[in-house]
Amino acid sequence: MLLRNLRLLKNTAESRFSAQFLRKFSNARPHLDQLPESLFKVTTLPNGLRVATDGLPGHFSALGIYVDSGSRYEDSSLCGVSHLMDRLAYQSTLGINAHEMESKLGSLGGNYMCVSSRESIIYQAAVFNHDVAQMFELLSATVRWPQITEEELYMQKEAAMYEISEIWQKPELILPEILHMTAYQNNTLGLPLLCPEERLPAIRRQDVLRYREKFYSPERIVAAFVGVDHEQAVDMATKQFGDMANSHIAVPRQVAQYTGGVRDMGNMAVEHVPNQPELAHILVAFEGLSINDPDIYALATLQTLLGGGGSFSAGGPGKGMYSRLYTSVLNRYAFIENCAAFNHSYTDSGLFGITVSCLPSHAKLVAPVICSQLAYCTSKFSGGLTLSDVSRAKNQLRSSLLMNLESKMVELEDVGRQVQVTGKRLAVQEMCDKIDALTVSDITRVATRVLKTGVNNEGSLSSRPTVVMQGKPGVFGDVLAECKKYGLSA
Repeated sequence: MLLRNLRLLKNTAESRFSAQFLRKFSNARPHLDQLPESLFKVTTLPNGLRVATDGLPGHFSALGIYVDSGSRYEDSSLCGVSHLMDRLAYQSTLGINAHEMESKLGSLGGNYMCVSSRESIIYQAAVFNHDVAQMFELLSATVRWPQITEEELYMQKEAAMYEISEIWQKPELILPEILHMTAYQNNTLGLPLLCPEERLPAIRRQDVLRYREKFYSPERIVAAFVGVDHEQAVDMATKQFGDMANSHIAVPRQVAQYTGGVRDMGNMAVEHVPNQPELAHILVAFEGLSINDPDIYALATLQTLLGGGGSFSAGGPGKGMYSRLYTSVLNRYAFIENCAAFNHSYTDSGLFGITVSCLPSHAKLVAPVICSQLAYCTSKFSGGLTLSDVSRAKNQLRSSLLMNLESKMVELEDVGRQVQVTGKRLAVQEMCDKIDALTVSDITRVATRVLKTGVNNEGSLSSRPTVVMQGKPGVFGDVLAECKKYGLSA
């Protein structure tokens, strides 16, 4: 009885704290109207390269180069090259060998990176203001003048081989990749982001050079800066890229065609963590929305509302422990180790769903749990979403958005990618206003659109779910039948 009373007292205290926090946040809401006006500017050079700047000046600046490329654009002869492009960054360039490049980057004391994704290859760095010109020169050199020696290519292929073998032993890393390949079978977003192991030995230097010739063209490049004067940024970009000629190689636009499907990976050889139980894994997804869809903010709010995470958490602000999947799944079913909602958005499609890791002995119970949580969001199940659910999710999403954009590197990527995709940038204030305007009916309508009726994107071929499983074959039962039982697209 004492333990029960302590639990009730704890829950009451947490509820009071949560209510106080929401009142405080609501009272603070008018301050969002005082956010500084965007300093965003964009200039297109004569050769088509775009230069975008934004952000208030500070002690350091962020800068990046964004190439409209990635695995979705690869054909069979270039399969896997995107994966190697980020590994070949910051090596030897025209007039600078690899050792000198490393030394120059190290002397600047900033951080730098290159990441390849399905729709972009990103080169980014952050340095003190007085080092911006020197860092941009190094970024430009690795984008425009890489030597890509046979030795460098061999070393990076060897490193990639090890990386790939490691990732295939970690279900939480490889299953989202397999989910894309299953959802968009043999096209665009389903083409492998991670280079297939059997493909690596066949990639030659000529393939990398042909990839660069096809995609590294000025009209496909955005140079973005945060904390840098716009005229200074244009001058630097003109100096480094002004003489860059158009490749004149047409890259046909291929619309992402969502197919859906089921893939059971069976008992994969996975890495076992000592003193931890072996787990089975499942991802259930539906075609989501593109980043240009007007309902994208409602879907992002729905993901935040569902939330989730691991069964153990130390708590603390922003952990989302009052989200739907924490309170209704992780805190209720001891056999579920991880449960979280995900939302991947691309230029013409997306994936929305839930991922679960559980004890294999109870795996057959997982599909009904996932389906019931998704069906709950469509208003015709157990009363549907409440104002409290939606208000909490909106507050958390706005808070997360504003906190993330305090990082200049995050703000930089936001500037670069928005300009690359839309040619402009949506102001933070406008994003906050769009989230604030959402109602319960908006969220349930979008949940119904994604989970029941189908989103009908330009390339949609199916509205059926995408299901990927790992564990003993058949351990999760008939997942599609469960989806159909709960009225989800199937």
